[in-house]
Amino acid sequence: MKINFGGFVPLSTVDWRGKAVCTVFFRGCPVRCYYCHNRDIQTGEDLHEVDEIEDMIRQSRLVISGVIFSGGEATMQKDAIIELARRCKRMNLAVGVQTNGVFPETLEEMIKESLVDLVHLDIKTRWEHYPRMLKVGPETVLKIKRSLEICKEAYKEGTLPEFQAVITLFPGREEDVEYISRETGGVELVLQQGVWGSIPPLRFEDLKKIADKIKRRVSIRTREDGEVIYDQNRILIAGSMVLNDITQARRK
Repeated sequence: MKINFGGFVPLSTVDWRGKAVCTVFFRGCPVRCYYCHNRDIQTGEDLHEVDEIEDMIRQSRLVISGVIFSGGEATMQKDAIIELARRCKRMNLAVGVQTNGVFPETLEEMIKESLVDLVHLDIKTRWEHYPRMLKVGPETVLKIKRSLEICKEAYKEGTLPEFQAVITLFPGREEDVEYISRETGGVELVLQQGVWGSIPPLRFEDLKKIADKIKRRVSIRTREDGEVIYDQNRILIAGSMVLNDITQARRK
């Protein structure tokens, strides 16, 4: 079996909070986000045997506890990601998937087979804005909604241990957060700083104000501060240390 391969990072401490992981990138994606950092692997072909990718993962095994499948869009290659996930599980590695949700059937099968421990589902904007913003049809939006429901239900039942809805934010899109917060319900919400071209990125304080407005605990990710948990004017470090100012966290 072959995988359309996009790249490999042997060790990452930022892709899964609290874990050291390796990251496997799958080539190919049906969505064209204008801010995508991995445009080079949205298209094209670079076929590798799954055995070769397994060997890469195995070489990192001594220093990792999990694997992240990303892209591109990893769930686009259903057979390859499922086979790799099975092999990772046999190595006693946790499996995480970063996805735009366009292939709900892949997520559903992985959850049913207990092959995934974490899903990062990237919710781009309000549902009605998807066709104009990302050049996708209504049928694609329905698939993303289906992925959200599959993951929410599995998380509620305990068959998906970790589930995060991720919103990449740029100036002018702040109002989307309240809408997406309602749509995602009680799952963990991540406010992620969008970085693209000459657009000034939102800073931690900007994202903090958005979180205050929706009145719920969130994770905030920025280039300057990494990922921190923020809950109504409290910053949680390592799950327990409580700070009130991001400048204090920067000194830790």
